[in-house]
Amino acid sequence: MAWDTERTKQLLLDAAVREFAEHGPEGARVDRIAKLAGVNKERIYQYFGNKEQLFGHVIDQELAKVMAVASPLPENCVDLGEFAGLLFDWHAANPTFLRLLRWEGLLIEPQPTARDNERAAYYAQRVAAIMEAQRAGTISRELPAQHLLYAVFALSAWWFTAPKVIAMVMTGLADDTLAGRRAALVKLARKLGQ
Repeated sequence: MAWDTERTKQLLLDAAVREFAEHGPEGARVDRIAKLAGVNKERIYQYFGNKEQLFGHVIDQELAKVMAVASPLPENCVDLGEFAGLLFDWHAANPTFLRLLRWEGLLIEPQPTARDNERAAYYAQRVAAIMEAQRAGTISRELPAQHLLYAVFALSAWWFTAPKVIAMVMTGLADDTLAGRRAALVKLARKLGQ
């Protein structure tokens, strides 16, 4: 039977997502990743290099997913509320993504990944789309497009970044459901652009 290299790589990446999300790049163990994937750990080194390089591959894979699925095309950035809602939905369905980004942010010397240029282009396209909407008058020029984009990212993510804080803040709120939180986020993001 022929060895399915791509399937093996994906098994390792899927296991690494779970391991890195839970333990971070420093606490993750290659042995646990290999065991979880049901693959010999030597395959990790063969396919991905060392543990740090594997973490870069994991970040790249997960960013590709969010960029393909949860992000509107630049022309749809004129509705900051809908953009925020799409990101909220992504984070609700993919809880490990923000954990991985937080771990990446905690690295003292983050390693460049293969998708860094693509990632920068993704952000630049959205900034350009917001700038175009500002020129057209559909989004206020009061704040720079970069600040607006970052605010949408931050507002969308914070619900899932600090759940204990959110629970304390939302005490006594009549509609503290996921749908209620999303609806409030969409309204807040739209107000940013007014």
